[in-house]
Amino acid sequence: MTTGGGSPGRVWPGEWVAARLGVRLVDRERPAGVGLADLVGLAVRRNPRRAHLLVSSVLGKHVPTDPRLVYGAGLLLGRLVRARLRPEPLGAALLAEALAHQDGAAAALRDAHKEPHAPLQAVVFGYAETATALGHSVADALGDAYYLHSTRRPVPGFTPYGAFEEEHSHATSHLILPADPLAFGCDAPVVLVDDELSTGTTALNTIRALHAVRPRRHYIIAALVDLRDDRARAMTRALAAELGARIETVSLAAGRVELPAGILPAGQRLVASLSHDERRTEGAAHAVRRVDIGWPDDLPDGGRHGFRPADGRRLGKELPAMAGRLADALPAGRRRVLVLGFEELMYAPLRLAEALADARPDLRVRYSTTTRSPVLAVDDPGYAIRTRLVFPAHDDPADGPGERYAYNVARGFDAIVLVVDDAGDTPALAAGLLPRLAEIADVLLVTVPAHRRQSR
Repeated sequence: MTTGGGSPGRVWPGEWVAARLGVRLVDRERPAGVGLADLVGLAVRRNPRRAHLLVSSVLGKHVPTDPRLVYGAGLLLGRLVRARLRPEPLGAALLAEALAHQDGAAAALRDAHKEPHAPLQAVVFGYAETATALGHSVADALGDAYYLHSTRRPVPGFTPYGAFEEEHSHATSHLILPADPLAFGCDAPVVLVDDELSTGTTALNTIRALHAVRPRRHYIIAALVDLRDDRARAMTRALAAELGARIETVSLAAGRVELPAGILPAGQRLVASLSHDERRTEGAAHAVRRVDIGWPDDLPDGGRHGFRPADGRRLGKELPAMAGRLADALPAGRRRVLVLGFEELMYAPLRLAEALADARPDLRVRYSTTTRSPVLAVDDPGYAIRTRLVFPAHDDPADGPGERYAYNVARGFDAIVLVVDDAGDTPALAAGLLPRLAEIADVLLVTVPAHRRQSR
């Protein structure tokens, strides 16, 4: 059983919640040689539907993380998927070493699973906003996969392939907007990727919807952590029997979250008692500068409308030069660099951060992204969300204006590289997030072109 964990000598960033709300993590399978507490910490949601939040230590969403660990963990999950399509050795030991922050282990993990492997054809689908880069990393590991992720952004010129709801989320509506519906509907195994499986209901609903449009014989659900109970696992088997299809699941670790009775009102009381005025505090304004890294106009910025293996090969060729331009633009003497992505735009900043870390080993590069998710911040080493930046949405979202957040970025950096697409490069950005970041460190703004064309 696990209620704490992580590296020896380190405080598990779930102890605070475990002590106050009685949340417990219990391990089950450990396919990658690590347990739940190695992969997640705990925080408290500002959400009337769920009290707790699992905060991943390898996703790079809420916690600034070595980008090579983030990409390496995603590639490792992809190797687990590969093993279901074609049996092959896994080699998972490096994940534990990377999580223990051993020198060079994150890069070694990434490199071990980035090596060329026989390409396997598949359609990989990631869930917005949290798993957009994770799904893309799984697709990279397969070598011949068409990648698409759901989106909450309607885009003119793209006909929806479908839509679905994610019941437990604070922002539930997802659109499926492939530029090439035929590529998304090809006869190949379908891999659904999310950061966690709580009940698996969203994935099963997606399989049912996709199967109604284009039946497949093989589906794989992949997640960093699998928290389904026996009843939820039986639901997966029942759907497979109903559809006459094979449905498998893979994860880096599995288990369950034990929640005491009354946790939802207890969590709400905790949020009410600890919330404070988060108005902007005026401080020294650091420099804000735009940097053109030379992202090609015809290279997709991610999988919102589809990403092909050829796009990935081209990105791999372009990345060193783009990272070099970014490195040249960093102010002199800045060594602690955060590359901050923007909501669903996770993969482009991840790969840019990874390339920057490779190009400049003298830098301490970390990666995370902004988010829609409202979470309580508590400045305690046993809590996963230490600081919280609040700012207005800046991409004219379809569901209207609202708050957005950046977590754990307020300390520890002397340069911040903010990566947005051009749809998010607006006056609201200039008046909101940019000055908030400039209170912390020098800011470099990188804008990549959002993919808009119907055909390529």
